[in-house]
Amino acid sequence: MTLHLPAPGGTTRAYHPRTEPLALTAGAPFTSRVVFSAAHVVADPYADVTPDGPAAVDWDATLAFRRHLWSHGLGVAEAMDTAQRGMGLDWAGAAELIRRSAAEAKAAGGRIACGVGTDQLSATGIGYPYSLDQVRAAYEEQLAVCEESGGQAILMASRALCAVAEGPEDYLEVYGHLLRQSAEPVILHWLGPMFDPALEGYWGSTDLDAATRTFLDVIAAHPDKVDGIKVSLLDARREVELRRKLPDGVRCYTGDDFHYPELIAGDDQGFSHALLGIFDPLGPLAAEAVRTLDTGHAGAFRALLDPTVELSRHLFQTPTRYYKTGVVLLAWLAGHQSHFTMVGGLQSARSLPHLARAYELADGLGLFPDPALAESRMKHLLTVHGVAQ
Repeated sequence: MTLHLPAPGGTTRAYHPRTEPLALTAGAPFTSRVVFSAAHVVADPYADVTPDGPAAVDWDATLAFRRHLWSHGLGVAEAMDTAQRGMGLDWAGAAELIRRSAAEAKAAGGRIACGVGTDQLSATGIGYPYSLDQVRAAYEEQLAVCEESGGQAILMASRALCAVAEGPEDYLEVYGHLLRQSAEPVILHWLGPMFDPALEGYWGSTDLDAATRTFLDVIAAHPDKVDGIKVSLLDARREVELRRKLPDGVRCYTGDDFHYPELIAGDDQGFSHALLGIFDPLGPLAAEAVRTLDTGHAGAFRALLDPTVELSRHLFQTPTRYYKTGVVLLAWLAGHQSHFTMVGGLQSARSLPHLARAYELADGLGLFPDPALAESRMKHLLTVHGVAQ
């Protein structure tokens, strides 16, 4: 079979899909790394909603996808930016997602960590007119929901805190208060402005060296309450330098979707664990690679995972925050959901050539369990966009 994919200048080019998927099966739990996949949500395509209204979620399909990740040994990072947190999924929807997924995790025996933020405090026409006490109270409300549900907390970067904090001392105060009251060690999340422009200057400075010092000060004051840090700055050198400065027992979970193979493999001074959005579409392949790494074969691990970087860089290309569109496209093509509809209408956030290239790269890696189904669905998508087949 041949697909005609869009090419520059209004033309098409022939692509011949593969006929056999990569053979991947579930295996033993990981022993050398802790690995989370930040999982997407599946929208309800029948809901009569608007892009700026409350999210309508297909709960059955959303929870089924989490069972798919758990079946391969991956942990689920719930209600994160991959789930369109702050980009279509509001706090009410996120709270319901946390409760349902945590209950599902308990039944399935899967590991789950949940995003805790302040998105009850939305921006107004004059920005974020809130006090530090209000920001802290918003965090506390979400922390309570997470802990009562049985999930591990991931303290997410807060748009509201970034807007109202006057300097590093405000971050130290808010995070210190939250860490003192957390029931179990948390994961601290540093999301860069490439993922969310509203987080420019987080930790009280646009100077990343100064911001890093504040971040480390927060950890140093409460090392017993920090399980690890999740760094999403797309800067491998900085992540390596940061993880070497962490107190003993505090993990570094890479969130670098550009350099994850080398960061997870590590060097003679350490390595990163993983909490990655790209492990949503790569789940089974990523799990196979980590199990290979568990046996001490770093070279074989890289041989499996390095070829996936081109796809990841494509999905996360500028503007990076729209990577979710490609993630959901691949879930649809892989048969994990019956449609290509997204919360907030974000299926329109990437161009047809971008989506076609994502399909081509994923197909080349053998990611689709049923290549014929993926080909048929891609053909329908191309046809509805006017690309004759």
